[in-house]
Amino acid sequence: MKTAIVTDSNSGIFPEQGKELGIFILPMPVILDGKTYFEGVDLTHQEFYQRLADGADATTSQPSPADVEAMWNSVLAQGFDQIVHIPMSSGLSASCATAQGLAADFDGKVQVVDNHRVSVSQYDGVMDAIALAKEGLDAAAIREQLEAGGMDSVIYLGVDTLKYFKKNGRCTAATAALGTVLNIKPLLKCDGERFDAIAKVRGVANCRKQAVEMGAKAAAEMLAKGWSVSVGVASSFQDPEEEASWVEQIQTAMPQGVALHYEPLSFSVICHTGPDAFGLSASRRLRL
Repeated sequence: MKTAIVTDSNSGIFPEQGKELGIFILPMPVILDGKTYFEGVDLTHQEFYQRLADGADATTSQPSPADVEAMWNSVLAQGFDQIVHIPMSSGLSASCATAQGLAADFDGKVQVVDNHRVSVSQYDGVMDAIALAKEGLDAAAIREQLEAGGMDSVIYLGVDTLKYFKKNGRCTAATAALGTVLNIKPLLKCDGERFDAIAKVRGVANCRKQAVEMGAKAAAEMLAKGWSVSVGVASSFQDPEEEASWVEQIQTAMPQGVALHYEPLSFSVICHTGPDAFGLSASRRLRL
């Protein structure tokens, strides 16, 4: 049984890296001033940041059903018997439910995983799927294992500005203005279903510090359960030195025994956070 792994670019994995890993990547669409672009295909991160800086109206969209089906048919035509499709969490996007509906027409050949993950935690789920497929598990068994451990993950996310939250209706103009004046930075937490504000911190440095402390505590608690733990680092920093500093800050604070990786935030997340957002996840890994 030859099983293919398909995911979307919300995982932080883009088509070129997907080829290296032997998996298939569905680029996520983003709409800028009414025109649709595809992440990692016809729009780079730097171009996206510049368009945001220029005031472009940016909104997210799920992949079209036709594009999803076309990818699945293409993969099956390449000699694969089954597909494990890993979209972002159903709590954060309708793309998961759409894929589940489409899979009903593929007679069990496509198994859509809802393991309640996004960005760097979704990446970890994809890595587990690759490992399980190499062990010979079929698509249904891989889906069952990923979903069983899907909630064993947490993400902490901080933003540099409330501008994009205001633009997307996630906070009022008055709250955004007050936050700017007082230099307040919200810290968000996602347990798989949605991002909720858990703290309002004065200044970026303090917000990063609190995010790292919470992430390190979560990783230590997972290790204490005897789990293999992966810490994913993500950001939308425009400055490579800021990116490297964020990775180093997390790496220094983490308990021994965790695996650490970095992936960029996806356009779907950046539309809501803006540039210079920063985050990390602690996730149980089935295979390391």
